[in-house]
Amino acid sequence: MKAQEIMNSEEFKKCENFHGHVCPGLAMGFRAAKTAMDYLKEKRSEDEEIVAIVETDACSADAVQVLTGCTFGKGNFIYRDYGKMALTLLSRNSGKGVRVSLKPGAFQPDEEHRSLIQKVIRNEVSETERRRFQELHLRRTCDLLESPLENLFYITETQTELPAKARIEASEHCARCGEPTMPAKMETLAGQKICRGCL
Repeated sequence: MKAQEIMNSEEFKKCENFHGHVCPGLAMGFRAAKTAMDYLKEKRSEDEEIVAIVETDACSADAVQVLTGCTFGKGNFIYRDYGKMALTLLSRNSGKGVRVSLKPGAFQPDEEHRSLIQKVIRNEVSETERRRFQELHLRRTCDLLESPLENLFYITETQTELPAKARIEASEHCARCGEPTMPAKMETLAGQKICRGCL
């Protein structure tokens, strides 16, 4: 499928709307999530049927949330601060899991694009440079959407243990700040239950 067709699809539009813009990172998350869902033969999670573990807090994580239906609020979206473009998807239905991780060099922008990214981050771009950056950013996004999966990802079946389902329990007041806190997230200090923020 051509990149423009993908970007015009309802699924991709939902990712774009959630994330706020189209970019190479969103494209990578889109491809990774679709790959993992197809591998496990799963549909979007309405409750906690599947669990997503992402290893980055960058753009790709937003596409994963939209496509998989895994969210922080449902307790089936787990973030591990490893700085990697990797997604592990686990199915409670089948007990199977898959890890989709980026291959070396698959995401690298060229030197001009990388230089313009840094200028945009520092807010040091001219209008001409900004237009060029947007052109290169879109081109890279399209390349990633059209690239064969074997050029982008390692796809590995995994036996990662499924985490417990989301915990719901009555709050207790922190002995220091008085704010209602989930007891499972409190620590005991000098015989008092204290929230982690006060600890």
